Amino acid sequence: MLRPKILVVDDEPDLEHLVRQRMRREIRSGQYSFRFAHNGVEALEILNEEQDIDMVLSDINMPRMDGLTLLQQIPQVDPNIRSVIVSAYGDMKNIRTAMNRGAFDFITKPIDFEDMKVTIQRTLSHLKLWREALESRDKLVALQNELSVANKMQQSILPTSFPKGPGFDIFGSMKPARDVGGDFFDVLYLEDGRIGLVVADVSDKGVPAALFMMSSRTLIKGAAVGHDAPGKVLSEVNQLLQAENDAAMFVTVFYAAFDPASGRLAYANGGHNTPLVVHADGRATVLPPTGGIALGVAPGFAYEERTTTLQPGDYVVLYTDGVSEAENEQGDQFGLERLREVFANEMPQDSRAANAAVFAAVEAFAGEAPQFDDVTCLTLHYRKTNQ
Repeated sequence: MLRPKILVVDDEPDLEHLVRQRMRREIRSGQYSFRFAHNGVEALEILNEEQDIDMVLSDINMPRMDGLTLLQQIPQVDPNIRSVIVSAYGDMKNIRTAMNRGAFDFITKPIDFEDMKVTIQRTLSHLKLWREALESRDKLVALQNELSVANKMQQSILPTSFPKGPGFDIFGSMKPARDVGGDFFDVLYLEDGRIGLVVADVSDKGVPAALFMMSSRTLIKGAAVGHDAPGKVLSEVNQLLQAENDAAMFVTVFYAAFDPASGRLAYANGGHNTPLVVHADGRATVLPPTGGIALGVAPGFAYEERTTTLQPGDYVVLYTDGVSEAENEQGDQFGLERLREVFANEMPQDSRAANAAVFAAVEAFAGEAPQFDDVTCLTLHYRKTNQ
């Protein structure tokens, strides 16, 4: 990908001028090149004529052929092209449909060009790793090579920046194991200022797990913009994963929607570890369970959800079994009680410090014992809104 080529598809006549103006530095430096089409029909003609298109940035509502129909046609031209959809934020139904049809990401109108640049960079970085993975699979002669590819793919979808407001902060991190597992986490921007929190663990290891992980991440994001209720999000993703799951893989998922204005946390659990709530006085309790099963196992499963209202000073610690099941040299597991003790004596200042405390405690407990699973933690810190 010496000079990635991006096809922008939109019927607004001013968009081409705006893109060329706002991206002029990247265009002049040769970082990207752009082609433009005004509808899906023109876009398909360009894609068939030019075999070096890497990414399609497409509006949904267009004459002759809309963006959703174009999304269905692109894989027939080149299944490795990555698509990003553009639509008004209120058009959640179409955005969800686009994500379910294979869109890698989406941006909303009016277009924030800084956000567009970040989205383009993230999409092309993922495409580069994807192409490396496909190339590497043909050359693999040892399991370690495959695990290295999977590790890069796993890291490529993890957030690197986190939302922070006057009444909350969020931070997440993952320490991958030597043999790559299937952990991932995500932070989603939802309607009405709400924040979606995802932590998950895919079964199996290696490239198949990494591919299933990416599919799971995309489907969760697509379902989250279409449903307010976390239970419905998991139900939809479960149905989509189960429908074409010849490899019989599955993923455990905890998904929550957090409202910073009220402190309300709505959540559903698909067979994952129950998060810990650490209160301002150092007491730690687990969220009441919802009883769900892993996604991709049983069709038609209805995931229940619950809600709780956080109090100022509360931390919600989402984690994978790489934390609770970490072992020391004697074979003892870290466990939930040791996780509680991390916060018993001293409360952290923010979510980043809370995450660091968890990782430090797990590392100190394990000592020289090898790490066999990813260690993943995503922490929400809820403060008073006037801070």
